Amino acid sequence: MKINLISDTVTKPTPGMLDAMMTAEVGDDVFKEDPSVNALEEKVAAMYGMEAALFFPSGTMTNQTAIKLHTQPGEQLICDKYAHVYNYEGGGVSFNSGVSCRLVDGTRGTMTAEQVEAVINPPDFYHSPLTTLVCVENTANKGGGSCWDFKELEKIEKVCLKHSLGYHLDGARIWNALVAKNETPKQYGELFDTISVCLSKGLGCPVGSVLLGSKSTIQRALRIRKVLGGGMRQAGFLAAAGIYALDHHIDRLSKDHAKAKDLGETLTALRFVKKVEPIETNIVIFEIDEAFMSSADFVSKLLERDIHIISMGQGKLRMVTHMDYSDEMHASVRETLPKL
Repeated sequence: MKINLISDTVTKPTPGMLDAMMTAEVGDDVFKEDPSVNALEEKVAAMYGMEAALFFPSGTMTNQTAIKLHTQPGEQLICDKYAHVYNYEGGGVSFNSGVSCRLVDGTRGTMTAEQVEAVINPPDFYHSPLTTLVCVENTANKGGGSCWDFKELEKIEKVCLKHSLGYHLDGARIWNALVAKNETPKQYGELFDTISVCLSKGLGCPVGSVLLGSKSTIQRALRIRKVLGGGMRQAGFLAAAGIYALDHHIDRLSKDHAKAKDLGETLTALRFVKKVEPIETNIVIFEIDEAFMSSADFVSKLLERDIHIISMGQGKLRMVTHMDYSDEMHASVRETLPKL
């Protein structure tokens, strides 16, 4: 029995999702004539209380489009040092937008309003890049699926308004944060200029992310998506999966969170585990005590048992729970770990 804890992107569509995909009404979305895509975009926009939305093939393209919308070449965005847009999007910030990142040394992928304001470059000091955008990621992947304090996000919004900065949310796993913190999408829609939400992490879709913003912003995003090659034709088959996921797969995220906490407890009790990061959602990040075994040996021992996890670098290992990680698999992993 293969047990894949590498990511929550490894899931397969459920039977209900497959039925929705196979019966979807479709058209050519490049001409905005796919009714299922249009329905998905309207549904997500309404959830967040934002004017418009645009369907994308990936979260990276969604974020990169948002950055392009808010910036001009030579400018600078502010983000935490763990931010996905900086660490895991192939240098797209510089490649696509000609923008640099001002990194903040935050806590588990989150930063404070004071930290943000402290690194804004004076707009009249032409020797430094012009600061034009703040990006936050919720949940913070490299921070161990950490959730932002919503009050802090509100404070950062005030800083952005004060300094006329764009405010973008990389909400790749925002659904996990909403469930864990008992928050609503509309709370976030009121704060941010643009929001990227992913359907293939946690919610079980095979493909897809959505960018949210004002009507004028999304109209501009349509052109950028075209330039980046993100226009799809009969994408309604994928959009139908997204609609199904939004209707059926959000509340169940609490089950993934519970399993992640169980794994954390199991790991914490092991003498060869040096540290387990705090667990709030479905991501478990931990370190192996090299006095007992190397991280590579630990990963290899799990592979021998057909249990797959991933290294985050710098000695950090990651497990991610998801909807295809069954109770049987969970029991097997908890039983196996103490025997390594």
